[in-house]
Amino acid sequence: MLGKNPELKVTQIEQRSLFGEILDWMLTPILLLWPISLVLTWLVAQGIAGKPFDRALEYNAGVLSQYITVNHDQVHFSLPQPARELLRAEDSDTVYYQVLGPEGQVLGGDADLPAPLQDERNPVGEVRLRDVTLDGVDLKVASMWVRLDIPGNQLALVQVAETMDKRAVLATEIVKGVMLPQFVVLPVAVLLVWLALAQAIKPLNRLEETIRARKPDDLSALDAQAVPMEVVPLVASVNDLLLRLKDSIATQKRFLADAAHQLKTPLAGLRMQADLAQRQDASADELKQSLRQIGRSSIRATHTVNQLLALARAESSAALPTQQPCDLATLAMEVVRDCVPRAVEKQIDIGFEGERTQGASLTILGNGILLQEMVRNLVDNAIHYSQPRTGEPAVITVRVINDLSSKTVTLQVEDSGPGIAPAERELVFQPFYRALGNEADGSGLGLPIVLEIARQHRASVTLRDSRPGHTPPGACFTVRFDAA
Repeated sequence: MLGKNPELKVTQIEQRSLFGEILDWMLTPILLLWPISLVLTWLVAQGIAGKPFDRALEYNAGVLSQYITVNHDQVHFSLPQPARELLRAEDSDTVYYQVLGPEGQVLGGDADLPAPLQDERNPVGEVRLRDVTLDGVDLKVASMWVRLDIPGNQLALVQVAETMDKRAVLATEIVKGVMLPQFVVLPVAVLLVWLALAQAIKPLNRLEETIRARKPDDLSALDAQAVPMEVVPLVASVNDLLLRLKDSIATQKRFLADAAHQLKTPLAGLRMQADLAQRQDASADELKQSLRQIGRSSIRATHTVNQLLALARAESSAALPTQQPCDLATLAMEVVRDCVPRAVEKQIDIGFEGERTQGASLTILGNGILLQEMVRNLVDNAIHYSQPRTGEPAVITVRVINDLSSKTVTLQVEDSGPGIAPAERELVFQPFYRALGNEADGSGLGLPIVLEIARQHRASVTLRDSRPGHTPPGACFTVRFDAA
């Protein structure tokens, strides 16, 4: 028992959910973009939050420059007390200012505030912002060079700086104002995506219900117009499978019906001869005659079964599983060699003619077993209907020709038999049809097998008289293949 043996394990293949996969592919980018959006919003908020404070620094630098005066070529800086208190009135940030004279002397403010480097000097009268660090504290500095009204075009430096706390607080508030609503929007977006996806796959559910509700014998095509465009290729593939399945079932039914019909006669004959042989008053000659009839009936039944199986194999969609180069001349010679004893027994002269053109071969692409079956049926048909006449032997010629102009390889089987009337030349390729006026025993399946195998190899089959104007006219079957 499976439950009593712990060593036995049942391996289950994990099934993938299309709904789950699509949902994952839709929600994963949203969830990944959310933290990226948070970072970008923080960077943008910092830039937005700093702009008003930068303008305030620039304004303060311009105001301080107005308090620089020159008296008797001496530079002075005098900041009124109200202005000084206004600069120091910030609660969250510390404000620094500095005014340097032409010689770098401190005229006012904080002496520790670093001056701009030589390559950072901005044009006179223009305010420039830069970031500096003072005692481990980050500062935003607005610096401005002021031209003094003294000989030598001397310059004074005005700087105003402040810490970054207000900027960080404002940036945080901006981020909160932008991101907090997203905590509400994100779950709503996930819910809407889920609902939209559930609605989008409803056609698949309806398609599944339609297929499930079908009867086992309903192989009609599905309606491709009732499904979304993306599902049309799937429905088309299913319809193609249903069509091939329908053809396969029809072939099987036809095969069973044909087999039952064709085997009924020889089996009835076997039973009748067996009953005759079992009579108490049957003589030895009658018993031998019954046994001979039983033998002939069994041979006929065996031949019919083989022909039916060959036809079923040829009609199957999988009858040509692989294509490989096949030398048609070699296949034909093997068939002729196998049929020589039977032809000699019936006093028939059978021969093979094959020609090879320089630079070309008698090779085609196909299935060697089916091609050999096709040649064998043509030769068997010729042997079956060819009878030697007084003063004129029966002749069968198997010929393979390579036509370079049309790039085809042609198989011909000619006989000197009674021939086939033009009105019946299409009918003889139908299963179980036999030409009128022929008393030869046969199943009527050889030529349908030939036609089906030729169709499998995209070849054409034609029929004409082998000896026009003669009596009998004979028959010539021609199968034309594309050269490999």
